[in-house]
Amino acid sequence: MVETIIKTIKFSDKITAELAKDNTLTLKGPKGTLTKQFKTFRVTLTKDGNKIIVEGAPKNKHSDKMVETIVSHMKNMAEGLVYGYKYDLKVLYSHFPMTIQVEKGQVSIKNFLGEKFPRKSKVLGLTKVEVKGQEVTVSGISKDDVGQTASNLELKTKVKGKDIRRYQDGIYIVETGNIDKMETPAVEVIRGRE
Repeated sequence: MVETIIKTIKFSDKITAELAKDNTLTLKGPKGTLTKQFKTFRVTLTKDGNKIIVEGAPKNKHSDKMVETIVSHMKNMAEGLVYGYKYDLKVLYSHFPMTIQVEKGQVSIKNFLGEKFPRKSKVLGLTKVEVKGQEVTVSGISKDDVGQTASNLELKTKVKGKDIRRYQDGIYIVETGNIDKMETPAVEVIRGRE
């Protein structure tokens, strides 16, 4: 008999879970719906009421890492659907005044280091980008999309070929967190079956 690693993810009452045969998990919550497909031959997912059982076989470090990764993705999905995610960024410039505009799924960064053409950064998924002066707020329900959108903004204004002690112009992530205050966890993770 092959030993397995088993974890049970119990979702809160605010979330409903649906699992398809191809390991596609759909979670519905107060803020919307998220879908993610888990492609792996080591891990099997089964649904039991409002719980998902994650089983990894054979029991070794590779299966353990896969199970932990899948559990983390499910926790992030559930937390985003109940509380949402928010990244606060700050626009800093000392040499050339930068302007930022949000337009049709992308953010346009104008006059960065005096450049004539604007730099464009993609907004992923259902992420919202709001600009108020030098404050930029990136928010949404998918942690992957919100984090990658904020990171794209930061990377687009990375200074290359200049002394970064003098040229500190750019957009920087200042704070990360949830949109709503987290009162209770959206997910309970149990070792083994419940």
